[in-house]
Amino acid sequence: MHDQRSQTVLQQYDWASRYLEGLIQGPPSPPPDATPEEIRARAIARKQRLRAFLRFIGDPHLSYRCLHVAGTSGKGSTSAFLASILSRHGFRTGLHVSPYLQVETEKLQIDDKLLSAQSFAGYVEALDKEVRRWTDAGNHALTYGEFWVALTFLCFQRENCDFAVVETGAGGRFDLTNVVQPDVSVITSVGLDHVRTLGETIPEIAWHKAGVIKQNTPAVTTVEDPAALEVIRQEAIEMNAPLVELRANRDYQWEWRDGDAGYLTMSGLSRPVRLPLPGRFQASNAAAAVAATQLLQHESRPLISVSAAEAGIEQTRFPGRLEIPQTRPQVVLDGAHNPEKVTALVESLKLYSNEGRRILVLGSLGGHDFLNVARIVVPEADEIIVTAPSAVERPSAPVNEIVRTIEDAGVPYQVVLDPSDAIRVALDTASLEDQIVVTGSLYLVGTVREHWYPKGAILEQRTPFPEAGRQ
Repeated sequence: MHDQRSQTVLQQYDWASRYLEGLIQGPPSPPPDATPEEIRARAIARKQRLRAFLRFIGDPHLSYRCLHVAGTSGKGSTSAFLASILSRHGFRTGLHVSPYLQVETEKLQIDDKLLSAQSFAGYVEALDKEVRRWTDAGNHALTYGEFWVALTFLCFQRENCDFAVVETGAGGRFDLTNVVQPDVSVITSVGLDHVRTLGETIPEIAWHKAGVIKQNTPAVTTVEDPAALEVIRQEAIEMNAPLVELRANRDYQWEWRDGDAGYLTMSGLSRPVRLPLPGRFQASNAAAAVAATQLLQHESRPLISVSAAEAGIEQTRFPGRLEIPQTRPQVVLDGAHNPEKVTALVESLKLYSNEGRRILVLGSLGGHDFLNVARIVVPEADEIIVTAPSAVERPSAPVNEIVRTIEDAGVPYQVVLDPSDAIRVALDTASLEDQIVVTGSLYLVGTVREHWYPKGAILEQRTPFPEAGRQ
């Protein structure tokens, strides 16, 4: 009976997954010869089409309160902290993050549980019927991204959510999620990533992130770069939006307690709060979440209790970000795919005692700044296994170019193209005292993570951390 139920869950999920993948038409990026003006016009048209479709189906995204999170790095973890805090206070809370690691339902979480495969398939089918009505009325069909965002909003409406925490994709101003009307907007960081669509300078990218700030609506930022912060401040002034600027060591403090974890101290918390996600940068993300929830008001009083904020932080779990699925040998999974993220990873690795070698499993998708990622992380390794992750319509970064960077650094390496084989080789090679670090792409981490947390167990138990599935 258990096997039959598991098979049914997989069948329901696979149907919905195949439907969504069928909407993907070629690479997600604009054509290689597209001008910046064409790229922007394309993004604006997509958002306008989605807004019109949402109006057509009754504006489901306006049926609950919302917090909107943008940033080059940290927005996923910040979103997870926010959702956890809101849930601990008793609100039914939907969480949308992007991308997913292993199963699509990671992008549709409600109160710490992934949406069930049955509900996932049901909402895909329901939205398909709405799209057919839409196209029958003479409108263009939705793209993959448009369908996904509409599916998210429809799901949270039909699941009777009180709040939704919505993470942007790339950018913010023209991102498909930026049709929401949030109670609070959050901008976690600004760094060089997605430069083709967002711009090649920090102020240009900051302008895109600042687009999530709405008229007369408070915003929180942990950005400290003066060039980026000036753009965010100007946007807040134009929107008449109160802006809370958080700065490390002024507004919040991070302390590492050897052999334990990092702790956050800030106004609004009654005590130092243990951060379940390792890394100094997680203090910034958690502080942003606390500050954002402090801005939520009910009859001029704070809506969220201090105890909910503390418990929410301490009980947050988020896969693929400095995640340690086993300890001997220690394995660290981190989906860092840009220089800012991988620099934070390198700093965080210094917190862990490592008596043996550090074996790096490295692979990236094409389109990311994979060479600079490699240049930053390669010197930290004693041995490297280069691999080739991929996604639907998204090929791997050129392995030979990564190899040249490794050869320039003089670090021993081998190439194992299949990521599943690469982690097995790393585990077979490592002694109990060694450390294995898997990084360069969230898609790589998602594939490798299957070794500890099989997809079927994730779907059946509706959590990225299934106990029975762990090997």
